[in-house]
Amino acid sequence: MKIGLIGRKRGMTRVFTEQGNSVPVTVVEVDPNRVTQVKDVETDGYRSIQVTIGKRRASRVNKPVAGHYSKAGVEAGEGLWELRLPEGEDVETGSELKVDMFEAGELVDVTGTSKGKGFAGTVKRHNFSMQDATHGNSLSHRAPGSIGQCQTPGRVVKGKKMSGHMGDERVTTQNLEVVRVDADRNLLLIKGAVPGAPGGAVMVRPSVKAFS
Repeated sequence: MKIGLIGRKRGMTRVFTEQGNSVPVTVVEVDPNRVTQVKDVETDGYRSIQVTIGKRRASRVNKPVAGHYSKAGVEAGEGLWELRLPEGEDVETGSELKVDMFEAGELVDVTGTSKGKGFAGTVKRHNFSMQDATHGNSLSHRAPGSIGQCQTPGRVVKGKKMSGHMGDERVTTQNLEVVRVDADRNLLLIKGAVPGAPGGAVMVRPSVKAFS
């Protein structure tokens, strides 16, 4: 069973099928994932691997993290991510996971940090309807309206949909199709809504539902 990979969203393009159809795809650059640590049930209570990608100057790495990389025998990277290790899979510290792990036509789940939208109102954030544009409405066109009840319960219930910070949160989009794998340039071309802004880190894992 495949484990997963960490890559960076680079933007969008399109590819053409043999029938001449245009398919919009998101380009994910997946540099070789270097394994910095392997966790097991005996010492950590669960099985997983810790990986890093890219390169970072030695002057930008503090001593504890530098020691962690040195112990694993790998070059310092841009960050550390953790991937669950399926039963029956064994990976050694210092090894590399590459983009050829996946193949065209496979379904994957992609996790990333969504674009931050700042402070947003209820119409934009929760798809609320607007109030009347005319008929005596003044300055309340996009107002949320009433948010509470009367004396009972006499408070605003927790979880009420209101204005607030929108986006910039962990999002997973399931069942996206891998259209093409470019092992020479370490690229994955994925059809579907890959979360996050260009340049953001994304986690690509085999689909847990795996239906088309």
